[in-house]
Amino acid sequence: MSTVNTMRAISQDVLGGPEVLKEVEIERPAPRTNEVLIRVRAAGVNPTDWKHRATGGFLGKPPFVLGWDVSGTVEAVGIGVARFQPGDEVFGMLSYPFGHGSHAEYVTAPARWFARKPASIDHTQAGALPLVSLTAWQALVEYADVQPGQRVLIHAAAGGVGHVAVQIAKARGAYVIGTASARKHEFLREIGVDEAVDYRTTDFAEAVRDVDVVLDTIGGDDGLRSLRVLRPGGLLVSILPVGSDELYEEAERLGVRALRMLVDASHSDMEAIADLVEAGKLRATIAGTFPLADAAKAHELGDTGRTTGKLVLLVD
Repeated sequence: MSTVNTMRAISQDVLGGPEVLKEVEIERPAPRTNEVLIRVRAAGVNPTDWKHRATGGFLGKPPFVLGWDVSGTVEAVGIGVARFQPGDEVFGMLSYPFGHGSHAEYVTAPARWFARKPASIDHTQAGALPLVSLTAWQALVEYADVQPGQRVLIHAAAGGVGHVAVQIAKARGAYVIGTASARKHEFLREIGVDEAVDYRTTDFAEAVRDVDVVLDTIGGDDGLRSLRVLRPGGLLVSILPVGSDELYEEAERLGVRALRMLVDASHSDMEAIADLVEAGKLRATIAGTFPLADAAKAHELGDTGRTTGKLVLLVD
């Protein structure tokens, strides 16, 4: 049981499968200048969580507490915070990758990474949205500047980033093509996909043409082949920030553009996302919820690679 100076968190001492995750008691952080202390109510679990658990990724050797999504209540504010006060309900993303730590009872972070939680959704919904929504928003709006009538191809359209990206692209007035297995096509139609492609039976690079923007959530050969579906001058945005220069070389050869991005914490982007939520244009599909202590079970489900939407840890 946590005390006033400690908190529960999910940590690991070694890299490996879901079984390496354990609940621990660690020191509760205190907000510094321009920071808020947030009592976490819900925190999404993303593919990057289970990849870091298994490989260390950007973070290297454990121990560490994973988690970047946050929805919760401001518990205390540091000197200089004018945006929020204790009791405010907020949601946002910790700085990726080194701001990790939301799979815990409390977290501190700069106030300007957060926005007020939309009143129309609960903490489960709000905790599912930040990382995937920021990724999709920054890719499609800030970098691609998707416009009404443009053709947008979204890979893994039923996944965490994908299903949010579909809704953001539709909110921008785009014609959306999504790849997913056939059993997920009905879901894709429900969230607004205009044309669904079964990647298991159809070569998307042959079936799709004249695309203005590709959102590449997979990378590798799929990213390279996606360049062929773009119209002249079209843009591929990859959310895989590290990869071969072959992507850029092939794009130049084909007369199209490619860029790689890494999601960034942003108050203004979170406000834009909150506006879409309040307008009824954006909602996370929840693939499963788990109490904080059962984080390993969430990782087990995530490791299957078959979930539709988002997994969320609930912190009581």
